[in-house]
Amino acid sequence: MFPAERPRRLRRTTALRSLVAETSLAPGDFVAPLFVAEGLIEPNPIHSLPGHFQHTIGSMRDEVRRLVNVGVTGVILFGVPATKDEMGSAAWDSDGIAQVALRALRDEFGDDIVLMADLCLDEYTSHGHCGVLRTDGTVDNDATLELYGRVAVAQAQAGAAVVAPSGMMDGQVGAIRAALDVAGFEETVILAYAVKYASGLYGPFRDAVGVEIVSGGDRKGYQQDPRNRREALREARADVAQGADIVMVKPAMSYLDVVADLRRELAVPLCAYHVSGEYAMVKAAAAQGWIDGTAVAIEQLTAVRRAGADFVLTYFAREVAEELGR
Repeated sequence: MFPAERPRRLRRTTALRSLVAETSLAPGDFVAPLFVAEGLIEPNPIHSLPGHFQHTIGSMRDEVRRLVNVGVTGVILFGVPATKDEMGSAAWDSDGIAQVALRALRDEFGDDIVLMADLCLDEYTSHGHCGVLRTDGTVDNDATLELYGRVAVAQAQAGAAVVAPSGMMDGQVGAIRAALDVAGFEETVILAYAVKYASGLYGPFRDAVGVEIVSGGDRKGYQQDPRNRREALREARADVAQGADIVMVKPAMSYLDVVADLRRELAVPLCAYHVSGEYAMVKAAAAQGWIDGTAVAIEQLTAVRRAGADFVLTYFAREVAEELGR
Protein backbone atom coordinates (compact mmCIF):
# COMPACT_ATOMS: atom_id res chain seq x y z
CA MET A 1 0.00 0.00 0.00
CA PHE A 2 1.31 3.43 -0.93
CA PRO A 3 1.74 5.83 2.01
CA ALA A 4 -0.72 8.30 0.48
CA GLU A 5 -3.45 5.66 0.60
CA ARG A 6 -3.85 5.66 4.39
CA PRO A 7 -6.81 7.99 5.09
CA ARG A 8 -7.22 6.32 8.50
CA ARG A 9 -4.35 8.49 9.71
CA LEU A 10 -6.78 11.38 9.84
CA ARG A 11 -9.27 9.44 11.98
CA ARG A 12 -6.88 8.39 14.74
CA THR A 13 -7.85 10.90 17.43
CA THR A 14 -10.82 13.07 18.30
CA ALA A 15 -8.78 16.21 17.70
CA LEU A 16 -7.66 15.06 14.25
CA ARG A 17 -11.19 14.10 13.27
CA SER A 18 -12.48 17.50 14.37
CA LEU A 19 -9.72 19.30 12.50
CA VAL A 20 -10.60 17.75 9.14
CA ALA A 21 -14.38 17.43 9.58
CA GLU A 22 -16.20 18.53 6.46
CA THR A 23 -19.48 19.38 8.19
CA SER A 24 -20.12 21.27 11.40
CA LEU A 25 -23.09 21.07 13.75
CA ALA A 26 -23.78 23.74 16.35
CA PRO A 27 -26.76 25.01 18.36
CA GLY A 28 -26.95 28.03 16.10
CA ASP A 29 -27.83 25.70 13.21
CA PHE A 30 -31.19 24.79 14.80
CA VAL A 31 -34.67 26.31 14.83
CA ALA A 32 -36.98 24.90 17.50
CA PRO A 33 -40.68 24.35 16.67
CA LEU A 34 -42.97 25.41 19.52
CA PHE A 35 -46.71 24.90 19.99
CA VAL A 36 -48.72 27.45 21.95
CA ALA A 37 -52.36 26.68 22.75
CA GLU A 38 -55.21 28.95 23.69
CA GLY A 39 -57.01 28.43 26.99
CA LEU A 40 -54.48 26.22 28.77
CA ILE A 41 -53.74 26.65 32.46
CA GLU A 42 -50.61 24.49 32.32
CA PRO A 43 -48.57 22.94 29.49
CA ASN A 44 -50.11 19.87 27.91
CA PRO A 45 -47.71 16.99 27.02
CA ILE A 46 -47.80 15.79 23.40
CA HIS A 47 -47.52 12.04 23.84
CA SER A 48 -46.47 11.32 20.25
CA LEU A 49 -43.70 13.94 20.60
CA PRO A 50 -42.01 12.94 23.87
CA GLY A 51 -40.54 15.93 25.65
CA HIS A 52 -42.72 18.46 23.83
CA PHE A 53 -45.83 20.32 24.91
CA GLN A 54 -48.68 22.47 23.87
CA HIS A 55 -47.47 25.52 25.77
CA THR A 56 -49.11 28.27 27.71
CA ILE A 57 -47.70 31.74 27.11
CA GLY A 58 -45.72 31.43 30.35
CA SER A 59 -44.28 27.97 29.66
CA MET A 60 -43.42 29.03 26.11
CA ARG A 61 -41.37 31.92 27.49
CA ASP A 62 -39.62 29.53 29.87
CA GLU A 63 -38.79 27.15 27.02
CA VAL A 64 -37.37 29.93 24.88
CA ARG A 65 -35.15 31.00 27.79
CA ARG A 66 -33.85 27.43 28.03
CA LEU A 67 -33.20 27.36 24.30
CA VAL A 68 -31.34 30.65 24.35
CA ASN A 69 -29.23 29.47 27.29
CA VAL A 70 -27.94 26.52 25.24
CA GLY A 71 -27.33 28.59 22.12
CA VAL A 72 -30.51 27.99 20.09
CA THR A 73 -31.74 31.40 18.97
CA GLY A 74 -34.30 30.49 16.32
CA VAL A 75 -37.89 29.45 17.10
CA ILE A 76 -40.94 28.90 14.91
CA LEU A 77 -44.42 29.15 16.45
CA PHE A 78 -47.52 27.11 15.70
CA GLY A 79 -50.78 28.32 17.20
CA VAL A 80 -53.50 26.02 18.53
CA PRO A 81 -56.75 28.01 18.79
CA ALA A 82 -59.65 27.24 21.11
CA THR A 83 -62.19 27.56 18.29
CA LYS A 84 -62.06 27.07 14.53
CA ASP A 85 -64.20 28.12 11.58
CA GLU A 86 -64.51 27.48 7.86
CA MET A 87 -62.14 30.32 6.93
CA GLY A 88 -59.58 29.90 9.71
CA SER A 89 -60.10 33.51 10.80
CA ALA A 90 -58.22 33.09 14.10
CA ALA A 91 -55.06 32.87 12.02
CA TRP A 92 -55.14 36.62 11.29
CA ASP A 93 -56.97 37.82 14.39
CA SER A 94 -54.72 40.29 16.24
CA ASP A 95 -55.86 38.63 19.47
CA GLY A 96 -55.40 35.11 18.11
CA ILE A 97 -53.13 32.81 20.06
CA ALA A 98 -50.20 32.97 17.62
CA GLN A 99 -50.21 36.76 17.59
CA VAL A 100 -50.46 36.95 21.39
CA ALA A 101 -47.51 34.56 21.66
CA LEU A 102 -45.46 36.48 19.10
CA ARG A 103 -45.94 39.73 20.99
CA ALA A 104 -44.96 38.08 24.27
CA LEU A 105 -41.70 36.76 22.83
CA ARG A 106 -40.92 39.95 20.96
CA ASP A 107 -41.41 42.01 24.11
CA GLU A 108 -39.14 39.79 26.20
CA PHE A 109 -36.43 38.74 23.76
CA GLY A 110 -36.44 41.38 21.01
CA ASP A 111 -33.75 40.69 18.43
CA ASP A 112 -31.94 38.21 20.67
CA ILE A 113 -33.92 35.48 18.91
CA VAL A 114 -35.07 34.95 15.33
CA LEU A 115 -38.83 34.85 15.78
CA MET A 116 -40.59 32.86 13.04
CA ALA A 117 -44.27 32.13 12.52
CA ASP A 118 -45.72 29.26 10.54
CA LEU A 119 -48.21 30.71 8.07
CA CYS A 120 -51.04 28.36 7.19
CA LEU A 121 -54.72 27.87 7.88
CA ASP A 122 -55.02 24.19 8.67
CA GLU A 123 -54.58 24.68 12.44
CA TYR A 124 -57.45 27.19 12.35
CA THR A 125 -59.98 25.73 9.89
CA SER A 126 -62.83 23.52 11.02
CA HIS A 127 -62.30 21.26 7.99
CA GLY A 128 -58.52 20.87 8.47
CA HIS A 129 -57.40 21.97 5.02
CA CYS A 130 -54.76 24.62 4.37
CA GLY A 131 -57.11 26.95 2.51
CA VAL A 132 -60.61 28.01 1.60
CA LEU A 133 -62.83 25.23 0.25
CA ARG A 134 -65.04 25.35 -2.82
CA THR A 135 -68.49 23.79 -2.68
CA ASP A 136 -67.06 20.54 -4.08
CA GLY A 137 -64.62 20.28 -1.15
CA THR A 138 -61.46 21.17 -3.09
CA VAL A 139 -59.16 23.99 -2.01
CA ASP A 140 -59.61 27.30 -3.83
CA ASN A 141 -56.03 28.36 -4.47
CA ASP A 142 -56.60 32.01 -5.40
CA ALA A 143 -59.18 32.73 -2.69
CA THR A 144 -56.71 31.34 -0.16
CA LEU A 145 -53.91 33.69 -1.25
CA GLU A 146 -55.77 36.78 -0.04
CA LEU A 147 -56.15 35.21 3.40
CA TYR A 148 -52.47 34.29 3.52
CA GLY A 149 -51.69 37.96 2.96
CA ARG A 150 -53.84 38.89 5.96
CA VAL A 151 -52.11 36.31 8.14
CA ALA A 152 -48.67 37.53 7.10
CA VAL A 153 -49.44 41.12 8.00
CA ALA A 154 -50.95 40.11 11.37
CA GLN A 155 -47.87 38.04 12.19
CA ALA A 156 -45.49 40.83 11.18
CA GLN A 157 -47.44 43.36 13.25
CA ALA A 158 -47.20 41.00 16.23
CA GLY A 159 -43.43 40.79 15.94
CA ALA A 160 -42.51 37.95 13.59
CA ALA A 161 -39.19 38.64 11.88
CA VAL A 162 -39.85 35.69 9.55
CA VAL A 163 -43.12 34.39 8.15
CA ALA A 164 -43.11 30.83 6.85
CA PRO A 165 -45.91 29.94 4.42
CA SER A 166 -46.48 26.20 4.49
CA GLY A 167 -49.75 25.74 2.63
CA MET A 168 -48.28 24.95 -0.82
CA MET A 169 -50.66 27.23 -2.72
CA ASP A 170 -49.42 28.36 -6.14
CA GLY A 171 -48.36 31.99 -5.96
CA GLN A 172 -48.39 32.16 -2.16
CA VAL A 173 -44.97 33.79 -1.83
CA GLY A 174 -45.76 36.55 -4.31
CA ALA A 175 -49.10 37.30 -2.66
CA ILE A 176 -47.54 37.41 0.80
CA ARG A 177 -44.63 39.58 -0.33
CA ALA A 178 -47.04 42.06 -1.91
CA ALA A 179 -49.24 42.18 1.22
CA LEU A 180 -46.26 42.71 3.52
CA ASP A 181 -44.79 45.45 1.35
CA VAL A 182 -48.07 47.34 1.06
CA ALA A 183 -48.42 47.21 4.86
CA GLY A 184 -44.93 48.61 5.37
CA PHE A 185 -43.19 45.36 6.33
CA GLU A 186 -40.59 45.32 3.57
CA GLU A 187 -37.97 43.93 5.99
CA THR A 188 -40.02 40.89 7.03
CA VAL A 189 -38.34 37.74 5.77
CA ILE A 190 -40.25 35.02 3.89
CA LEU A 191 -39.12 31.46 4.58
CA ALA A 192 -41.02 29.44 1.99
CA TYR A 193 -41.98 25.82 2.51
CA ALA A 194 -41.02 25.55 -1.14
CA VAL A 195 -40.69 21.78 -1.23
CA LYS A 196 -43.21 20.15 1.08
CA TYR A 197 -44.05 16.55 0.32
CA ALA A 198 -47.32 14.75 1.02
CA SER A 199 -45.53 12.61 3.59
CA GLY A 200 -46.67 10.02 6.09
CA LEU A 201 -44.28 11.52 8.64
CA TYR A 202 -46.49 14.35 9.91
CA GLY A 203 -48.71 12.38 12.29
CA PRO A 204 -47.29 13.60 15.62
CA PHE A 205 -47.40 17.20 14.39
CA ARG A 206 -51.09 16.85 13.62
CA ASP A 207 -51.61 15.51 17.13
CA ALA A 208 -49.80 18.58 18.45
CA VAL A 209 -52.01 21.07 16.61
CA GLY A 210 -55.24 19.06 16.68
CA VAL A 211 -55.63 18.96 12.90
CA GLU A 212 -57.81 16.43 11.15
CA ILE A 213 -59.32 16.63 7.69
CA VAL A 214 -62.94 16.00 8.62
CA SER A 215 -64.12 15.22 5.10
CA GLY A 216 -61.79 12.25 4.89
CA GLY A 217 -59.70 13.78 2.11
CA ASP A 218 -56.00 14.52 2.07
CA ARG A 219 -53.44 17.13 0.94
CA LYS A 220 -52.04 15.27 -2.04
CA GLY A 221 -53.67 17.77 -4.39
CA TYR A 222 -51.42 20.57 -3.19
CA GLN A 223 -48.45 19.01 -1.40
CA GLN A 224 -45.78 17.41 -3.58
CA ASP A 225 -45.68 13.81 -4.73
CA PRO A 226 -42.89 11.84 -2.95
CA ARG A 227 -42.07 10.17 -6.26
CA ASN A 228 -40.98 13.46 -7.85
CA ARG A 229 -37.56 15.09 -7.67
CA ARG A 230 -37.32 17.56 -10.57
CA GLU A 231 -40.61 19.14 -9.50
CA ALA A 232 -38.95 20.26 -6.26
CA LEU A 233 -36.49 22.50 -8.07
CA ARG A 234 -39.29 23.96 -10.19
CA GLU A 235 -41.28 24.82 -7.05
CA ALA A 236 -38.28 26.31 -5.27
CA ARG A 237 -37.25 28.42 -8.25
CA ALA A 238 -40.79 29.77 -8.52
CA ASP A 239 -40.77 30.78 -4.85
CA VAL A 240 -37.42 32.51 -5.19
CA ALA A 241 -38.67 34.38 -8.26
CA GLN A 242 -41.69 35.56 -6.24
CA GLY A 243 -39.52 36.90 -3.43
CA ALA A 244 -38.70 34.06 -1.03
CA ASP A 245 -35.64 34.92 1.05
CA ILE A 246 -35.12 31.34 2.29
CA VAL A 247 -36.47 28.04 0.97
CA MET A 248 -37.23 24.84 2.84
CA VAL A 249 -37.36 21.12 2.12
CA LYS A 250 -39.78 19.09 4.26
CA PRO A 251 -39.31 16.33 5.45
CA ALA A 252 -35.53 16.19 5.74
CA MET A 253 -34.18 12.63 5.98
CA SER A 254 -36.21 11.01 3.20
CA TYR A 255 -35.38 13.87 0.83
CA LEU A 256 -31.66 14.51 1.26
CA ASP A 257 -31.25 14.16 -2.51
CA VAL A 258 -33.63 17.09 -2.91
CA VAL A 259 -31.77 19.13 -0.30
CA ALA A 260 -28.55 18.52 -2.24
CA ASP A 261 -30.22 19.44 -5.55
CA LEU A 262 -31.46 22.77 -4.21
CA ARG A 263 -28.14 23.58 -2.58
CA ARG A 264 -26.39 23.01 -5.89
CA GLU A 265 -28.86 25.04 -7.96
CA LEU A 266 -29.94 27.95 -5.74
CA ALA A 267 -27.99 30.74 -4.08
CA VAL A 268 -30.53 31.62 -1.35
CA PRO A 269 -30.29 30.19 2.18
CA LEU A 270 -31.70 26.68 2.45
CA CYS A 271 -33.20 24.88 5.42
CA ALA A 272 -34.78 21.48 6.00
CA TYR A 273 -37.42 20.41 8.48
CA HIS A 274 -36.55 17.30 10.48
CA VAL A 275 -40.20 16.57 11.05
CA SER A 276 -42.26 15.16 13.88
CA GLY A 277 -42.35 11.60 12.56
CA GLU A 278 -38.59 11.54 12.12
CA TYR A 279 -38.19 12.70 15.72
CA ALA A 280 -40.81 10.27 17.06
CA MET A 281 -39.23 7.24 15.37
CA VAL A 282 -35.86 7.96 16.95
CA LYS A 283 -37.48 8.49 20.35
CA ALA A 284 -39.52 5.28 20.08
CA ALA A 285 -36.51 3.15 19.15
CA ALA A 286 -34.42 4.75 21.89
CA ALA A 287 -37.15 4.06 24.46
CA GLN A 288 -36.90 0.35 23.57
CA GLY A 289 -33.13 0.42 24.05
CA TRP A 290 -32.53 -0.43 20.40
CA ILE A 291 -30.48 2.69 19.56
CA ASP A 292 -28.64 5.53 21.25
CA GLY A 293 -31.23 8.20 20.52
CA THR A 294 -29.03 11.24 21.03
CA ALA A 295 -26.24 9.78 18.88
CA VAL A 296 -28.70 9.01 16.09
CA ALA A 297 -30.22 12.48 16.33
CA ILE A 298 -26.78 14.07 15.95
CA GLU A 299 -26.00 11.76 13.04
CA GLN A 300 -29.23 12.63 11.26
CA LEU A 301 -28.93 16.38 11.80
CA THR A 302 -25.33 16.26 10.59
CA ALA A 303 -26.53 14.44 7.47
CA VAL A 304 -29.03 17.22 6.77
CA ARG A 305 -26.29 19.82 7.10
CA ARG A 306 -23.92 17.70 4.99
CA ALA A 307 -26.52 17.54 2.22
CA GLY A 308 -26.48 21.34 2.08
CA ALA A 309 -28.98 22.80 4.56
CA ASP A 310 -27.81 26.01 6.20
CA PHE A 311 -30.02 25.31 9.21
CA VAL A 312 -32.50 22.70 10.42
CA LEU A 313 -35.93 22.95 12.01
CA THR A 314 -35.88 20.16 14.54
CA TYR A 315 -37.64 18.93 17.67
CA PHE A 316 -34.21 17.82 18.84
CA ALA A 317 -32.98 21.43 19.03
CA ARG A 318 -32.58 21.79 22.80
CA GLU A 319 -31.60 18.17 23.47
CA VAL A 320 -28.85 18.12 20.87
CA ALA A 321 -27.68 21.65 21.72
CA GLU A 322 -27.24 20.52 25.34
CA GLU A 323 -25.28 17.47 24.19
CA LEU A 324 -23.03 19.54 21.90
CA GLY A 325 -22.30 21.88 24.80
CA ARG A 326 -21.05 19.16 27.13
